[in-house]
Amino acid sequence: MHYKPLLSILIMLVLATMACGITIDIPVDRIEVGPTQRKDIFVEQPDALEAEVILEFGAGELDLSPGAEDALIIGEATYNLDELEPVVEVDGERVRISTGDRDFSGIPKIGENLENRWNLELGELPIKLEIQAGGYQGDFELGGLALESLDISDGAADVQLKFSKPNPVEMDSFKYTTGASNLRLTGLANANFSSMVFRSGAGDYRLDFSGDLRRDAIVNIESGLSRIVIRVPRDTNAVIYYQGGLASVLNRGAWQQSGSEYTVDGIGPKLIINIDLGAGSLELETE
Repeated sequence: MHYKPLLSILIMLVLATMACGITIDIPVDRIEVGPTQRKDIFVEQPDALEAEVILEFGAGELDLSPGAEDALIIGEATYNLDELEPVVEVDGERVRISTGDRDFSGIPKIGENLENRWNLELGELPIKLEIQAGGYQGDFELGGLALESLDISDGAADVQLKFSKPNPVEMDSFKYTTGASNLRLTGLANANFSSMVFRSGAGDYRLDFSGDLRRDAIVNIESGLSRIVIRVPRDTNAVIYYQGGLASVLNRGAWQQSGSEYTVDGIGPKLIINIDLGAGSLELETE
């Protein structure tokens, strides 16, 4: 795993310094990575009707999926720096897994790669899931998990999030707040939420609302300079209310336009999407 965003910033600072003819000493902590270490993670299923799971993850790779049998969480962490060893805290039905040294800073020496990966499986108990992350790569398969709520906040991220199967319980709210990222969210109708809020900075975002829409749902999207792709099945009862500054709209498929309103004439529960896009492009698709 490389700290690409941080290295890019350092390179830009160096180039700017050379252009101005000014010498600036940038204090950088150099760290030496060690051998790869592995830590098993196991959290037993609490004696409760639901659980709250908080994942605090910095830079690296985070993989989530269902599959924990007779447990709340099972998995493995792989890292090559002692400060990155995860800490598991359990307080009744509340579980927090976090990077051990939250104040850790520094970059590896040239030629050394920092390794940090969590591969976690979640169990069948209803869960309120919160993910707090930095600049990282994420692969989340959440299909079939009993998620009562989902709250994700991250920085410069590259994330694939999928609901390949319906959520067996009703999700009260789904919140995703991100920085300058590349996100692919698919099978969102299977999340079974009543409300979803998506906020982002500059980036490339694809929100695919395929799946089984079992009740009315409202989605609020706020973004800056971005490319946003919205996709729904052509038989979905959907409407988009759009407002934007310098953004362009590309309409493909079964979407019908009336001013700033776009609809798909479908049947069943209604999907309402409100979009506020500062600049960039909005692309509407049907499958």
